[in-house]
Amino acid sequence: MHYRTVLMYTEIGCFVACVCGWILICSTMPTEYWTYSEVASLVLTSSHYFSNLWKDCLSDSTGVSDCKEFPSLLALQTHIHLCRSLVITSIILGFFGSALALVGMKCTKLGGSETVNARISLAAGINYLFSGLCGMLAYSWYGHKVISEFMDPNYKAKKFELGAALFVGWGGSALLLAGGLVYSVTAGNQACQSSSKTQEKSHQSRSSEPKQKPLNTPPPSPVLDRAKPKNEPEPEPEPKPKPKPSRPAKGFHSVEAYV
Repeated sequence: MHYRTVLMYTEIGCFVACVCGWILICSTMPTEYWTYSEVASLVLTSSHYFSNLWKDCLSDSTGVSDCKEFPSLLALQTHIHLCRSLVITSIILGFFGSALALVGMKCTKLGGSETVNARISLAAGINYLFSGLCGMLAYSWYGHKVISEFMDPNYKAKKFELGAALFVGWGGSALLLAGGLVYSVTAGNQACQSSSKTQEKSHQSRSSEPKQKPLNTPPPSPVLDRAKPKNEPEPEPEPKPKPKPSRPAKGFHSVEAYV
């Protein structure tokens, strides 16, 4: 199989993996089960407490649920603010990474030359990579907070457990990290190779051009003419030598001798 074909299928596989991871991270935003807690009573009813980044909910065994959004934004805990910002940043970076990947992929042929496509694909891979890092940091931080409160014997408030949204977010972040890493490595290698090839071609074209001789001689410099004094007399021409009279040959006399 041709090397270009292998790269094209690799880009398609990384793009599909990253888009799937981005969709999984987006699905965790409205999901209510980031944490949950079940409290059983002596009667035949039980209560379920669950919450996410935006609200707390309560449901009973009859199926009736009641949710209440957080009343104050400034009164929230620090880890909730950080997780919100990290998840939203991850979604934004994943969106821009998908847009750049669609432009820079070889099968779409929208970027232009090979060098431009490789650079756009490299930018898409970096966006995917940072999107996965932001998502992984947000879900890991939130999960660490839940686990530390659950394992702390001195924590007297209600203890929660890890919800389904955290596992979905970890899976989506892992897909983004894997796809973005492979995307960045392949696109970066291709960008380096294409840029070196273009430099070699430009160097060869410059060396192969014939050197053209100048057609017109440069005019005399006016500085030298100004350096000469204006009143300097011109040199007199040398006198030409007078031609010597030719002597007659022996046996011949000139006509003037007989006159």
